[in-house]
Amino acid sequence: TAITVGTGKGAEHGVLLRNAEALERAHKVDLVVLDKTGTLTRGSLAVTDVYTQGFGDDALLGLAASAEQSSEHHLGTAIVEASRQRGLEIQPSCNFAATPGAGITARVDGRDVTLGNPKLMALHGVSLNGMEAVAQRFSTQAKTPMFVAVDGQVRGVIAVADSIRPESVEAIHRLCSLGAKLAMLTGDDRTTAQAIAEQVGIDCVVADVLPSEKAEWVKSIQSVGNTVAMVGDGVNDAPVLAQADIGIAISTGADVAIEAADITLIGGDLRGISTAIALSRATMRTIRQN
Repeated sequence: TAITVGTGKGAEHGVLLRNAEALERAHKVDLVVLDKTGTLTRGSLAVTDVYTQGFGDDALLGLAASAEQSSEHHLGTAIVEASRQRGLEIQPSCNFAATPGAGITARVDGRDVTLGNPKLMALHGVSLNGMEAVAQRFSTQAKTPMFVAVDGQVRGVIAVADSIRPESVEAIHRLCSLGAKLAMLTGDDRTTAQAIAEQVGIDCVVADVLPSEKAEWVKSIQSVGNTVAMVGDGVNDAPVLAQADIGIAISTGADVAIEAADITLIGGDLRGISTAIALSRATMRTIRQN
């Protein structure tokens, strides 16, 4: 009866529990790990800056958008949208290839376009042409910088930024008041991730993590005795949500993430995380008293 009531109360507060086991396990959580893009932030990315060397801003952005038009990543969508807003032509592309956690390559109008982070540039043997300082400046402003190389030469940096969810700071404060430890797990570079973490109040930041490495990181934390709740929204988060003791998905995220999770937050309100943990504790207390 207590579990039935607890599950119903969760639904009333926008917290959907997949089963009774999820409600029973949540009270044991001592570490809450949060993804950044689409979880702590809105996930509605927008291009904020285009820095070029030997290339016009519009020309570089147009090439980048043409290369990214086949991408399903938030960053690629932001670049394509920025190009359309400027009225730039998006040309046909071919030989599109995505490297998870790094970026993409494609051939546009007879030119090879490589767009991504320093890992991708190193993978293709492309020099950053001294633009590291520009990318670092964007990162300290909580923007995600992407190097754009044309025919093996970096020609510029495109910066994309996201806005923090309005309830993120309060959600983090509530979790701290419950005594939970917090960590941010993201594929973004450390400087950008640290800037976002400082704004919401998270001290532990694990950055530059490939999607395939997230589940392994959580597994290593579990091996030392932590009970982990993972909060995410994207396709890439599904494996780590399944690995965590409690997987928590944002309802506005990908269907596969929701399918892999034990708990879904309706409307994406992160305050539902603390509601779920508090509800589990209250339910277990009632069961013991009964």
